Amino acid sequence: MQITAVAIRTQGQGQKIDRAKADDYRPPTMNTAITIVSGLPRSGTSMMMKMLEAGGMEVVTDNIREADVDNPEGYYEFEKVKQLEEDASWIPDLEGKAVKMVSALLRHLPPEHDYHVIVMNRDFGEMLASQTKMLRRLGADSGGLSDEKMADLFRKQVAGVNQWLAQQPNIQVLDLRYGDIVKDPLTHAQRLTDFLATTLDINAMACVVNPDLHRNRAT
Repeated sequence: MQITAVAIRTQGQGQKIDRAKADDYRPPTMNTAITIVSGLPRSGTSMMMKMLEAGGMEVVTDNIREADVDNPEGYYEFEKVKQLEEDASWIPDLEGKAVKMVSALLRHLPPEHDYHVIVMNRDFGEMLASQTKMLRRLGADSGGLSDEKMADLFRKQVAGVNQWLAQQPNIQVLDLRYGDIVKDPLTHAQRLTDFLATTLDINAMACVVNPDLHRNRAT
C-alpha cells in the first residue's frame, strides 16, 4: 500500500501536520459537542460568535440579517434556530460547530446530543439602554414596559434558564460577562479554549474584541 504524506494547515493556528491520510485528519483535541452561544438580547452574543470564528471554529450563520449601526460587525444569526421547537432535524449537523441561540430556546434542544453552552451576561442597565436605542432606530418600542419591569422579567428568565441548565446532564455551561471580556480578552479566550476542549487561536480571538463597541456602559 502506498502512503502519501500530506501537509494540512490547521484552521486558526497555522500549524503544519504530516498525516498519512488526509481523509482521516481531525484537528487536534477537537470536541464534537455542539457549541451554543446564548444569552439575553444585547448581551454580547455576536461578539462571542466572532471570537469563536476568529479562533478557528466553524460558526453557523446564514447572513440574512446584515450588519448595521447596532451590530456593525454582524449578528451571526441562523434563521432555522427560530423554528427549533417545530424542527430540530438540522441539529446533528452542528457537531463541532457553534451557533447562536436566545436563551428561551435552549429548552428545545434535542437531549440526545452533547452541548457546550456559553452564556453571555451583561449589566441589565447596559442591555436595556442598548436595546432601547436599537428599537427606536427600527421604529419599534418595548411594549410600554418600564426599565424596572423589563429588568425584572430579565432576572426571572435568567433564573429559570439557569435552573434548567443545571439539571441537564448532557450540557456543560460556561458563564461569561461581556464587560469582563472587553477588559481582558486574552484571559477569557483561554478560558473558552479550555472549556471547549478544542484547539483555537486565542490571540486571534482576543484581537477581534472591540472596546469601542461597548457603547452603553453602566455608570
